[in-house]
Amino acid sequence: MNEQDYPEGTPRRLTARVTGEVQGVGFRYRTQRQAVQLGLTGVVSNAADGSVRVVAEGREPALDGLREFLRGPKAPGMVAAVEESFSAATGEFSDFSAE
Repeated sequence: MNEQDYPEGTPRRLTARVTGEVQGVGFRYRTQRQAVQLGLTGVVSNAADGSVRVVAEGREPALDGLREFLRGPKAPGMVAAVEESFSAATGEFSDFSAE
């Protein structure tokens, strides 16, 4: 889907892979706290390759806030890169958890 395929206000899903020094530094828990403050649902988890995977669902302004956090100075550790993709929200999450 392209940006124009999402009507304004439609919940969306952000899937992000965050690389760098992001494990063992509180990254998941700070991301969870930020996502909850933004009213998002989803999950953040460590991956075996040392990256962190974030799946978040919600309105575009809130997702943009999370994207800014992931790349910004308030994110713990040292973020080298954030790879992201968007899709339609599935509604499968009732809250935002850290695994």
